[in-house]
Amino acid sequence: MLTILGFAMIATFLVLIMMKKMSPIAALVLIPALFCVFVGKGAHLGDYVLDGVTDLAPTAAMLMFAIVYFGVMIDVGLFDPIVRGILKFCKADPMRIVVGTALLAAIVSLDGDGSTTFMITVSAMYPLYKRLKMSLVVMTGVAAMANGVMNTLPWGGPTARAATALKLDASDIFVPMIPALLVGLLFVFVLSYVLGVRERRRLGVLTLDDVLEEEKETETVLVGSGGPGDGKVSMRKGAAAVTGGAAVTGGAGVTGGAGSGTGAPAGAGASSDSADSEDDNGFQGLDPNRATLRPKLYWFNALLTVSLLTAMIMEWLPIPVLFLIGAALALSVNFPHIPDQKARLAAHADNVLNVSGMVFAAAVFTGVLQGTGMVDQMAKWMVDVIPGSMGPHMALVTGILSLPLTYFMSNDGFYFGVLPVLAEAGAAHGVSPLEMARASLVGQPLHMSSPLVPAVYVLVGMAKVEFGDHTRFVVKWAALTCLVILGAGMLFGII
Repeated sequence: MLTILGFAMIATFLVLIMMKKMSPIAALVLIPALFCVFVGKGAHLGDYVLDGVTDLAPTAAMLMFAIVYFGVMIDVGLFDPIVRGILKFCKADPMRIVVGTALLAAIVSLDGDGSTTFMITVSAMYPLYKRLKMSLVVMTGVAAMANGVMNTLPWGGPTARAATALKLDASDIFVPMIPALLVGLLFVFVLSYVLGVRERRRLGVLTLDDVLEEEKETETVLVGSGGPGDGKVSMRKGAAAVTGGAAVTGGAGVTGGAGSGTGAPAGAGASSDSADSEDDNGFQGLDPNRATLRPKLYWFNALLTVSLLTAMIMEWLPIPVLFLIGAALALSVNFPHIPDQKARLAAHADNVLNVSGMVFAAAVFTGVLQGTGMVDQMAKWMVDVIPGSMGPHMALVTGILSLPLTYFMSNDGFYFGVLPVLAEAGAAHGVSPLEMARASLVGQPLHMSSPLVPAVYVLVGMAKVEFGDHTRFVVKWAALTCLVILGAGMLFGII
Protein backbone atom coordinates (compact mmCIF):
# COMPACT_ATOMS: atom_id res chain seq x y z
CA MET A 1 0.00 0.00 0.00
CA LEU A 2 2.80 2.42 0.89
CA THR A 3 4.46 1.63 -2.42
CA ILE A 4 1.34 2.54 -4.38
CA LEU A 5 0.78 5.72 -2.37
CA GLY A 6 4.41 6.72 -2.79
CA PHE A 7 4.30 6.44 -6.56
CA ALA A 8 0.86 8.09 -6.60
CA MET A 9 2.16 11.02 -4.59
CA ILE A 10 5.09 11.58 -6.93
CA ALA A 11 2.91 11.18 -10.01
CA THR A 12 0.33 13.63 -8.65
CA PHE A 13 3.03 16.18 -7.91
CA LEU A 14 4.58 15.91 -11.39
CA VAL A 15 1.24 16.03 -13.21
CA LEU A 16 0.01 19.08 -11.33
CA ILE A 17 3.15 21.14 -11.84
CA MET A 18 3.58 20.09 -15.48
CA MET A 19 -0.05 21.06 -16.18
CA LYS A 20 0.55 24.29 -14.20
CA LYS A 21 -2.37 23.59 -11.91
CA MET A 22 -0.22 24.35 -8.83
CA SER A 23 3.00 26.18 -8.17
CA PRO A 24 5.97 23.97 -7.22
CA ILE A 25 6.09 25.37 -3.68
CA ALA A 26 2.40 24.74 -3.09
CA ALA A 27 2.60 21.26 -4.62
CA LEU A 28 5.68 20.33 -2.59
CA VAL A 29 3.85 21.23 0.63
CA LEU A 30 0.19 20.36 0.12
CA ILE A 31 0.43 17.09 -1.82
CA PRO A 32 2.69 15.26 0.67
CA ALA A 33 0.63 16.63 3.57
CA LEU A 34 -2.51 15.19 1.98
CA PHE A 35 -0.90 11.81 1.29
CA CYS A 36 0.46 11.71 4.83
CA VAL A 37 -3.15 11.84 6.02
CA PHE A 38 -4.10 9.10 3.52
CA VAL A 39 -1.37 6.88 4.98
CA GLY A 40 -2.92 7.37 8.39
CA LYS A 41 0.07 9.21 9.86
CA GLY A 42 -1.26 12.76 9.80
CA ALA A 43 -0.51 13.12 13.51
CA HIS A 44 3.21 12.71 12.74
CA LEU A 45 3.28 15.25 9.90
CA GLY A 46 4.97 17.86 12.07
CA ASP A 47 7.77 15.47 13.02
CA TYR A 48 8.31 14.44 9.39
CA VAL A 49 8.45 18.05 8.22
CA LEU A 50 10.86 19.09 10.97
CA ASP A 51 13.09 16.11 10.17
CA GLY A 52 13.06 17.12 6.52
CA VAL A 53 13.80 20.75 7.34
CA THR A 54 16.65 19.68 9.64
CA ASP A 55 18.18 17.60 6.86
CA LEU A 56 17.86 20.34 4.23
CA ALA A 57 18.60 23.40 6.39
CA PRO A 58 22.36 23.33 5.62
CA THR A 59 21.53 23.14 1.91
CA ALA A 60 19.15 26.08 2.19
CA ALA A 61 21.77 28.10 4.07
CA MET A 62 24.41 27.23 1.48
CA LEU A 63 22.13 28.29 -1.38
CA MET A 64 21.13 31.53 0.32
CA PHE A 65 24.68 32.72 0.88
CA ALA A 66 25.98 31.23 -2.38
CA ILE A 67 23.40 33.26 -4.29
CA VAL A 68 24.46 36.40 -2.44
CA TYR A 69 28.17 35.66 -2.96
CA PHE A 70 28.04 34.86 -6.65
CA GLY A 71 25.47 37.58 -7.21
CA VAL A 72 27.96 40.09 -5.79
CA MET A 73 30.76 38.58 -7.88
CA ILE A 74 28.63 39.00 -10.99
CA ASP A 75 27.77 42.57 -9.95
CA VAL A 76 31.42 43.56 -9.52
CA GLY A 77 32.47 42.03 -12.85
CA LEU A 78 34.47 38.95 -11.83
CA PHE A 79 32.96 36.80 -14.57
CA ASP A 80 32.88 39.45 -17.29
CA PRO A 81 36.05 38.13 -19.04
CA ILE A 82 34.51 34.64 -19.23
CA VAL A 83 31.27 36.13 -20.47
CA ARG A 84 33.08 38.18 -23.12
CA GLY A 85 34.97 35.10 -24.29
CA ILE A 86 31.80 33.05 -24.61
CA LEU A 87 29.96 35.92 -26.28
CA LYS A 88 32.83 36.45 -28.72
CA PHE A 89 32.44 32.81 -29.72
CA CYS A 90 28.64 32.93 -29.77
CA LYS A 91 28.15 36.28 -31.52
CA ALA A 92 24.43 36.35 -32.37
CA ASP A 93 24.25 32.86 -33.86
CA PRO A 94 21.63 30.73 -32.04
CA MET A 95 23.58 27.54 -32.74
CA ARG A 96 26.76 28.95 -31.20
CA ILE A 97 24.83 30.33 -28.26
CA VAL A 98 23.35 26.94 -27.37
CA VAL A 99 26.73 25.19 -27.74
CA GLY A 100 28.32 28.01 -25.71
CA THR A 101 25.73 27.41 -22.97
CA ALA A 102 26.72 23.74 -22.72
CA LEU A 103 30.43 24.62 -22.79
CA LEU A 104 30.12 27.28 -20.10
CA ALA A 105 27.99 25.03 -17.87
CA ALA A 106 30.48 22.16 -18.21
CA ILE A 107 33.47 24.39 -17.36
CA VAL A 108 31.85 26.05 -14.36
CA SER A 109 30.63 22.63 -13.13
CA LEU A 110 34.23 21.78 -12.26
CA ASP A 111 33.61 23.38 -8.86
CA GLY A 112 31.17 20.56 -8.09
CA ASP A 113 28.25 22.82 -7.14
CA GLY A 114 25.16 22.86 -9.35
CA SER A 115 23.77 26.11 -7.95
CA THR A 116 26.99 27.97 -8.71
CA THR A 117 27.02 26.56 -12.23
CA PHE A 118 23.46 27.61 -12.94
CA MET A 119 23.88 31.10 -11.48
CA ILE A 120 26.93 31.86 -13.62
CA THR A 121 25.60 30.20 -16.77
CA VAL A 122 22.18 31.84 -16.66
CA SER A 123 23.61 35.24 -15.77
CA ALA A 124 25.93 35.06 -18.78
CA MET A 125 23.58 33.58 -21.36
CA TYR A 126 20.10 34.79 -20.38
CA PRO A 127 20.42 38.25 -21.99
CA LEU A 128 21.39 36.72 -25.35
CA TYR A 129 18.50 34.27 -25.29
CA LYS A 130 16.08 37.07 -24.45
CA ARG A 131 17.43 39.54 -26.99
CA LEU A 132 17.34 37.00 -29.82
CA LYS A 133 14.01 35.56 -28.63
CA MET A 134 15.49 32.09 -28.27
CA SER A 135 13.80 29.32 -26.29
CA LEU A 136 14.74 29.62 -22.63
CA VAL A 137 13.95 25.95 -21.96
CA VAL A 138 16.73 25.07 -24.40
CA MET A 139 19.11 27.04 -22.17
CA THR A 140 17.92 25.43 -18.93
CA GLY A 141 17.82 21.94 -20.48
CA VAL A 142 21.33 22.11 -21.95
CA ALA A 143 22.79 23.60 -18.76
CA ALA A 144 21.15 20.93 -16.59
CA MET A 145 22.39 18.05 -18.78
CA ALA A 146 25.97 19.36 -18.96
CA ASN A 147 26.01 19.87 -15.21
CA GLY A 148 24.48 16.41 -14.68
CA VAL A 149 27.35 14.71 -16.49
CA MET A 150 29.92 16.77 -14.59
CA ASN A 151 28.10 16.11 -11.30
CA THR A 152 29.78 12.70 -11.24
CA LEU A 153 33.09 14.31 -10.26
CA PRO A 154 34.29 12.82 -6.95
CA TRP A 155 33.64 16.11 -5.15
CA GLY A 156 30.25 16.55 -6.80
CA GLY A 157 28.44 14.19 -4.44
CA PRO A 158 27.10 11.01 -6.14
CA THR A 159 30.49 9.32 -6.52
CA ALA A 160 31.35 10.02 -2.91
CA ARG A 161 27.98 8.68 -1.79
CA ALA A 162 28.38 5.51 -3.84
CA ALA A 163 31.88 5.00 -2.44
CA THR A 164 30.68 5.52 1.11
CA ALA A 165 27.64 3.26 0.75
CA LEU A 166 29.65 0.36 -0.72
CA LYS A 167 32.88 1.07 1.21
CA LEU A 168 34.96 1.66 -1.91
CA ASP A 169 37.54 4.21 -2.97
CA ALA A 170 36.00 7.07 -4.95
CA SER A 171 38.89 7.17 -7.42
CA ASP A 172 38.41 3.47 -8.19
CA ILE A 173 34.82 4.24 -9.14
CA PHE A 174 35.37 7.49 -11.03
CA VAL A 175 38.63 7.12 -12.98
CA PRO A 176 37.54 4.09 -15.06
CA MET A 177 34.23 5.88 -15.78
CA ILE A 178 35.98 8.86 -17.40
CA PRO A 179 35.79 7.53 -21.01
CA ALA A 180 32.05 6.85 -20.72
CA LEU A 181 31.43 10.22 -19.09
CA LEU A 182 33.40 11.95 -21.85
CA VAL A 183 31.17 10.24 -24.40
CA GLY A 184 28.17 11.51 -22.47
CA LEU A 185 29.55 15.05 -22.41
CA LEU A 186 30.30 14.85 -26.13
CA PHE A 187 26.71 13.75 -26.69
CA VAL A 188 25.49 16.81 -24.77
CA PHE A 189 27.59 19.04 -27.06
CA VAL A 190 26.25 17.27 -30.16
CA LEU A 191 22.71 17.59 -28.85
CA SER A 192 23.37 21.29 -28.14
CA TYR A 193 24.51 21.69 -31.74
CA VAL A 194 21.34 20.02 -33.03
CA LEU A 195 19.09 22.12 -30.78
CA GLY A 196 21.05 25.23 -31.77
CA VAL A 197 20.62 24.48 -35.48
CA ARG A 198 16.91 24.07 -34.84
CA GLU A 199 16.81 27.45 -33.13
CA ARG A 200 18.83 28.97 -35.99
CA ARG A 201 16.32 27.67 -38.53
CA ARG A 202 13.46 29.07 -36.49
CA LEU A 203 15.01 32.50 -35.95
CA GLY A 204 17.35 32.88 -38.91
CA VAL A 205 21.11 33.32 -39.11
CA LEU A 206 22.45 36.49 -37.52
CA THR A 207 25.78 37.94 -36.50
CA LEU A 208 26.34 40.88 -34.20
CA ASP A 209 27.21 42.97 -37.26
CA ASP A 210 23.85 42.05 -38.81
CA VAL A 211 22.06 43.05 -35.64
CA LEU A 212 23.94 46.34 -35.43
CA GLU A 213 23.29 47.16 -39.07
CA GLU A 214 19.59 46.35 -38.73
CA GLU A 215 19.36 48.51 -35.63
CA LYS A 216 21.06 51.46 -37.37
CA GLU A 217 18.62 51.26 -40.24
CA THR A 218 15.35 50.62 -38.45
CA GLU A 219 15.45 51.59 -34.80
CA THR A 220 15.32 54.76 -32.78
CA VAL A 221 18.68 55.65 -31.27
CA LEU A 222 19.01 57.52 -28.01
CA VAL A 223 22.08 59.62 -27.37
CA GLY A 224 23.58 60.08 -23.92
CA SER A 225 26.50 62.15 -22.72
CA GLY A 226 28.78 62.65 -19.82
CA GLY A 227 30.56 59.33 -19.29
CA PRO A 228 32.78 56.84 -21.09
CA GLY A 229 29.89 54.44 -21.40
CA ASP A 230 27.67 56.98 -23.11
CA GLY A 231 26.91 56.99 -26.80
CA LYS A 232 24.39 55.41 -29.11
CA VAL A 233 22.44 52.51 -27.73
CA SER A 234 19.72 50.78 -29.75
CA MET A 235 16.55 49.97 -27.87
CA ARG A 236 15.10 47.22 -30.08
CA LYS A 237 13.75 44.54 -27.74
CA GLY A 238 14.62 41.02 -28.85
CA ALA A 239 18.01 41.97 -30.33
CA ALA A 240 21.43 42.16 -28.74
CA ALA A 241 21.92 45.81 -27.85
CA VAL A 242 25.58 46.63 -28.27
CA THR A 243 27.75 49.48 -27.09
CA GLY A 244 31.31 49.56 -28.32
CA GLY A 245 31.09 45.92 -29.36
CA ALA A 246 29.99 44.55 -25.99
CA ALA A 247 26.56 43.13 -25.30
CA VAL A 248 24.44 45.19 -22.94
CA THR A 249 21.46 44.05 -20.93
CA GLY A 250 19.76 47.31 -20.08
CA GLY A 251 16.04 47.55 -20.61
CA ALA A 252 14.10 49.97 -22.75
CA GLY A 253 14.93 53.57 -22.07
CA VAL A 254 18.46 52.93 -20.80
CA THR A 255 21.28 54.95 -22.27
CA GLY A 256 24.74 53.89 -21.23
CA GLY A 257 23.70 53.41 -17.63
CA ALA A 258 23.14 50.34 -15.54
CA GLY A 259 19.58 49.57 -16.42
CA SER A 260 17.92 52.33 -14.47
CA GLY A 261 15.04 52.47 -16.89
CA THR A 262 15.00 56.27 -16.55
CA GLY A 263 16.90 57.23 -19.67
CA ALA A 264 19.55 58.96 -17.58
CA PRO A 265 23.11 58.82 -18.93
CA ALA A 266 25.73 56.95 -16.99
CA GLY A 267 27.20 59.00 -14.21
CA ALA A 268 24.44 61.57 -14.43
CA GLY A 269 23.67 61.53 -10.74
CA ALA A 270 21.25 58.61 -10.64
CA SER A 271 21.07 56.96 -7.24
CA SER A 272 22.75 53.61 -6.75
CA ASP A 273 19.36 52.02 -6.20
CA SER A 274 17.95 53.23 -9.51
CA ALA A 275 21.18 52.73 -11.40
CA ASP A 276 21.46 49.16 -10.24
CA SER A 277 17.81 48.18 -10.33
CA GLU A 278 16.88 45.18 -12.40
CA ASP A 279 15.67 45.77 -15.95
CA ASP A 280 12.70 44.07 -17.58
CA ASN A 281 14.80 40.93 -17.98
CA GLY A 282 16.06 40.99 -14.41
CA PHE A 283 19.77 40.93 -15.22
CA GLN A 284 22.63 43.40 -15.30
CA GLY A 285 25.39 40.82 -15.74
CA LEU A 286 26.63 42.02 -19.13
CA ASP A 287 26.27 45.80 -18.88
CA PRO A 288 29.88 47.00 -19.24
CA ASN A 289 29.10 50.30 -17.53
CA ARG A 290 27.10 49.20 -14.50
CA ALA A 291 27.77 51.20 -11.36
CA THR A 292 28.58 48.10 -9.30
CA LEU A 293 31.76 47.22 -11.23
CA ARG A 294 34.92 47.10 -9.11
CA PRO A 295 37.82 46.72 -11.59
CA LYS A 296 40.44 47.73 -9.01
CA LEU A 297 39.33 44.82 -6.80
CA TYR A 298 39.27 42.25 -9.61
CA TRP A 299 42.25 40.22 -8.39
CA PHE A 300 41.05 40.32 -4.80
CA ASN A 301 37.69 38.93 -5.89
CA ALA A 302 39.36 36.32 -8.09
CA LEU A 303 41.63 35.21 -5.26
CA LEU A 304 38.72 35.13 -2.81
CA THR A 305 36.68 32.97 -5.19
CA VAL A 306 39.55 30.57 -5.90
CA SER A 307 40.24 30.30 -2.16
CA LEU A 308 36.56 29.67 -1.48
CA LEU A 309 36.32 26.93 -4.09
CA THR A 310 39.59 25.38 -2.90
CA ALA A 311 38.38 25.33 0.69
CA MET A 312 35.12 23.77 -0.51
CA ILE A 313 36.90 21.02 -2.46
CA MET A 314 39.37 20.36 0.38
CA GLU A 315 36.49 20.40 2.89
CA TRP A 316 38.29 22.73 5.27
CA LEU A 317 34.94 23.99 6.58
CA PRO A 318 31.30 23.07 5.93
CA ILE A 319 30.11 24.60 2.65
CA PRO A 320 27.38 26.76 4.26
CA VAL A 321 29.97 28.27 6.60
CA LEU A 322 32.35 28.95 3.70
CA PHE A 323 29.73 30.78 1.69
CA LEU A 324 28.52 32.71 4.74
CA ILE A 325 32.07 33.96 5.37
CA GLY A 326 32.67 34.52 1.66
CA ALA A 327 29.49 36.56 1.24
CA ALA A 328 30.34 38.69 4.27
CA LEU A 329 33.86 39.37 2.96
CA ALA A 330 32.66 40.08 -0.58
CA LEU A 331 30.08 42.59 0.61
CA SER A 332 32.36 44.29 3.13
CA VAL A 333 35.31 44.78 0.78
CA ASN A 334 33.47 45.61 -2.45
CA PHE A 335 30.74 47.72 -0.83
CA PRO A 336 32.15 49.20 2.39
CA HIS A 337 29.18 51.55 2.85
CA ILE A 338 26.18 49.98 4.59
CA PRO A 339 23.55 51.50 2.21
CA ASP A 340 25.38 49.90 -0.74
CA GLN A 341 25.47 46.55 1.06
CA LYS A 342 21.75 46.78 1.71
CA ALA A 343 21.17 47.60 -1.95
CA ARG A 344 23.11 44.51 -3.08
CA LEU A 345 21.24 42.27 -0.64
CA ALA A 346 17.94 43.73 -1.81
CA ALA A 347 18.91 43.18 -5.44
CA HIS A 348 19.36 39.45 -4.83
CA ALA A 349 16.63 38.99 -2.24
CA ASP A 350 14.12 37.75 -4.81
CA ASN A 351 16.33 34.84 -5.87
CA VAL A 352 17.27 34.07 -2.27
CA LEU A 353 13.66 33.96 -1.13
CA ASN A 354 12.46 31.88 -4.09
CA VAL A 355 15.21 29.30 -3.82
CA SER A 356 15.30 28.97 -0.03
CA GLY A 357 11.50 28.79 0.03
CA MET A 358 11.59 26.01 -2.53
CA VAL A 359 14.17 24.08 -0.51
CA PHE A 360 12.10 24.23 2.67
CA ALA A 361 9.01 23.23 0.70
CA ALA A 362 10.95 20.28 -0.70
CA ALA A 363 11.75 19.36 2.91
CA VAL A 364 8.06 18.60 3.42
CA PHE A 365 8.05 16.30 0.39
CA THR A 366 11.21 14.40 1.33
CA GLY A 367 10.28 14.32 5.02
CA VAL A 368 6.93 12.63 4.31
CA LEU A 369 8.47 10.24 1.76
CA GLN A 370 11.06 9.07 4.25
CA GLY A 371 9.10 9.39 7.48
CA THR A 372 6.12 7.35 6.34
CA GLY A 373 8.39 4.64 4.94
CA MET A 374 7.17 5.16 1.36
CA VAL A 375 10.67 5.47 -0.07
CA ASP A 376 11.81 2.22 1.59
CA GLN A 377 8.82 0.30 0.28
CA MET A 378 9.28 1.73 -3.20
CA ALA A 379 12.93 0.64 -3.21
CA LYS A 380 12.05 -2.87 -2.02
CA TRP A 381 9.38 -3.22 -4.67
CA MET A 382 11.78 -2.16 -7.41
CA VAL A 383 14.29 -4.79 -6.27
CA ASP A 384 11.66 -7.53 -5.89
CA VAL A 385 10.30 -7.09 -9.42
CA ILE A 386 13.70 -7.77 -10.99
CA PRO A 387 13.59 -11.29 -12.51
CA GLY A 388 16.12 -13.78 -11.17
CA SER A 389 17.45 -14.30 -14.69
CA MET A 390 18.69 -10.70 -14.66
CA GLY A 391 21.03 -11.43 -11.73
CA PRO A 392 24.22 -11.64 -13.83
CA HIS A 393 23.25 -8.35 -15.47
CA MET A 394 22.63 -6.44 -12.27
CA ALA A 395 25.04 -3.66 -13.29
CA LEU A 396 22.93 -3.00 -16.39
CA VAL A 397 19.77 -3.20 -14.28
CA THR A 398 21.25 -0.74 -11.77
CA GLY A 399 22.19 1.67 -14.54
CA ILE A 400 18.66 1.61 -15.94
CA LEU A 401 17.04 1.88 -12.50
CA SER A 402 19.25 4.85 -11.65
CA LEU A 403 17.26 6.96 -14.11
CA PRO A 404 13.83 6.83 -12.43
CA LEU A 405 15.11 6.25 -8.90
CA THR A 406 17.50 9.21 -8.78
CA TYR A 407 14.78 11.33 -10.37
CA PHE A 408 12.06 10.37 -7.90
CA MET A 409 14.20 10.36 -4.77
CA SER A 410 17.20 12.17 -3.38
CA ASN A 411 20.75 11.00 -4.00
CA ASP A 412 20.99 10.13 -0.33
CA GLY A 413 17.92 7.92 -0.57
CA PHE A 414 19.17 6.14 -3.67
CA TYR A 415 22.83 5.66 -2.77
CA PHE A 416 22.36 4.83 0.90
CA GLY A 417 18.99 3.09 0.71
CA VAL A 418 18.72 1.38 -2.69
CA LEU A 419 22.25 0.85 -3.98
CA PRO A 420 23.39 -1.42 -1.11
CA VAL A 421 20.38 -3.68 -1.70
CA LEU A 422 21.09 -3.83 -5.44
CA ALA A 423 24.79 -4.43 -4.77
CA GLU A 424 23.97 -7.41 -2.54
CA ALA A 425 21.79 -8.89 -5.26
CA GLY A 426 24.58 -8.32 -7.78
CA ALA A 427 27.24 -9.87 -5.53
CA ALA A 428 25.14 -13.06 -5.30
CA HIS A 429 25.54 -13.39 -9.07
CA GLY A 430 29.22 -12.43 -9.26
CA VAL A 431 28.84 -8.75 -10.15
CA SER A 432 31.49 -6.65 -8.40
CA PRO A 433 30.54 -3.69 -6.19
CA LEU A 434 32.73 -1.43 -8.38
CA GLU A 435 30.62 -2.19 -11.44
CA MET A 436 27.47 -1.55 -9.45
CA ALA A 437 28.82 1.76 -8.16
CA ARG A 438 29.79 2.93 -11.64
CA ALA A 439 26.42 1.94 -13.06
CA SER A 440 24.69 3.89 -10.30
CA LEU A 441 26.21 7.15 -11.63
CA VAL A 442 24.50 6.83 -15.01
CA GLY A 443 21.28 8.62 -13.99
CA GLN A 444 22.87 11.92 -12.91
CA PRO A 445 22.09 13.93 -16.10
CA LEU A 446 18.40 13.24 -15.43
CA HIS A 447 18.73 13.60 -11.66
CA MET A 448 19.83 17.23 -11.99
CA SER A 449 16.34 18.12 -13.24
CA SER A 450 14.57 16.26 -10.43
CA PRO A 451 12.05 18.30 -8.43
CA LEU A 452 13.94 17.15 -5.33
CA VAL A 453 17.19 18.87 -6.39
CA PRO A 454 17.35 22.38 -4.92
CA ALA A 455 19.76 23.64 -7.60
CA VAL A 456 17.21 23.13 -10.37
CA TYR A 457 15.05 25.82 -8.78
CA VAL A 458 17.99 28.22 -9.01
CA LEU A 459 18.18 27.36 -12.71
CA VAL A 460 14.51 27.79 -13.60
CA GLY A 461 14.05 30.70 -11.20
CA MET A 462 16.88 32.81 -12.61
CA ALA A 463 15.91 31.88 -16.17
CA LYS A 464 12.24 32.71 -15.46
CA VAL A 465 11.16 29.35 -16.86
CA GLU A 466 8.22 27.38 -15.48
CA PHE A 467 9.43 24.19 -13.83
CA GLY A 468 6.81 22.19 -15.72
CA ASP A 469 8.01 23.56 -19.07
CA HIS A 470 11.60 22.69 -18.17
CA THR A 471 10.56 19.18 -17.15
CA ARG A 472 8.60 18.51 -20.34
CA PHE A 473 11.54 19.60 -22.47
CA VAL A 474 14.51 18.09 -20.64
CA VAL A 475 13.36 14.65 -19.46
CA LYS A 476 13.58 12.90 -22.84
CA TRP A 477 16.95 14.40 -23.75
CA ALA A 478 18.45 13.85 -20.28
CA ALA A 479 17.24 10.22 -20.26
CA LEU A 480 18.84 9.72 -23.69
CA THR A 481 22.11 11.18 -22.38
CA CYS A 482 22.00 8.71 -19.47
CA LEU A 483 21.50 5.78 -21.85
CA VAL A 484 24.40 6.96 -24.02
CA ILE A 485 26.67 6.93 -20.95
CA LEU A 486 25.39 3.49 -19.97
CA GLY A 487 25.95 2.16 -23.49
CA ALA A 488 29.47 3.62 -23.61
CA GLY A 489 30.26 2.10 -20.21
CA MET A 490 29.19 -1.32 -21.41
CA LEU A 491 31.04 -0.93 -24.72
CA PHE A 492 34.29 -0.02 -22.94
CA GLY A 493 33.83 -2.86 -20.42
CA ILE A 494 33.55 -0.43 -17.51
CA ILE A 495 30.06 -1.55 -16.49
